[in-house]
Amino acid sequence: MNPDNIRYHKEHTWARLSGNRVTIGITDYAQESLGDIVYIDPIDPDTDVEAGSELTQIESTKATSPVISPVSGIVVEFNEELTDSPEIINEDPYGKGWIAVIEVEDDSEFNDLMDATEYDRYLEEEVKLK
Repeated sequence: MNPDNIRYHKEHTWARLSGNRVTIGITDYAQESLGDIVYIDPIDPDTDVEAGSELTQIESTKATSPVISPVSGIVVEFNEELTDSPEIINEDPYGKGWIAVIEVEDDSEFNDLMDATEYDRYLEEEVKLK
């Protein structure tokens, strides 16, 4: 079950809003699909990102995959713990495994993301299609 207090993007990233900052990471489904995560490209603060564009890359024992930003804004923080311990994402994707914090100008993109119920339904449909 996915946490109710966050929003979800169709590319399997999650977003948690606090004021004008959005903490993002990948979902449990995404980390499980990737397998053991062995590397994540660090993100420089002050990087401009657009919703739906690549924020960074995650490398696992199975593949290298892009992390898609669920919102537009400026990166204000990267989870430096992931540099030495990327496996934290596998262990705690919604907690200590967060990837970045993005400062947003308005929260309309956040509000357009799926809630937990919608994301669960989306996963059911996506899994059926595979």
